Amino acid sequence: MSIVVRPAHPTEYDAAGHLVAEAFITDGHTERDGDYAKRLRDPRDRAEKAELLVAVDEATGAVLGSVTFAPPGSPYADLAEGREGEFRMLAVAPDPAARGRGVGELMVRAVIARAAELGLPRIVMSSQPSMAYAHRIYERLGFVRTPGRDWSPIPGMDLFTYALELDDSPA
Repeated sequence: MSIVVRPAHPTEYDAAGHLVAEAFITDGHTERDGDYAKRLRDPRDRAEKAELLVAVDEATGAVLGSVTFAPPGSPYADLAEGREGEFRMLAVAPDPAARGRGVGELMVRAVIARAAELGLPRIVMSSQPSMAYAHRIYERLGFVRTPGRDWSPIPGMDLFTYALELDDSPA
């Protein structure tokens, strides 16, 4: 089956928001009724103030994953400085039909391509320490840990950070 990563269509916003929230909840990264889950469920603001990308199964039209790319100047860039791009809220649907198909890696590669298209020198991102599977994807694609930039958006939520220098990114 062929999977394509592209900007989300407005008709896909609900599916994208639902899958991001459910993936974070199912994987134990946020509480079902918490404020962050509510924010994840509604990607309209992300689509307006950043770039909302989706991974879609071309055969079925099913939305399998979503990621938010924050170009320089986007209010969704929590970590990025200057001309750095940032991505956030990367999730693959918590469904066996979506997981294990390389969707996460395809979305990260799409973010890398978008940042390169914009001529950005670097991509940064934050990740919870428990997201070990995602960390393997990032490291395989050339991201390196940047512990000096680790931060806590709220007390008790410590985030790892990673960066990718685009001159060194994999083909």
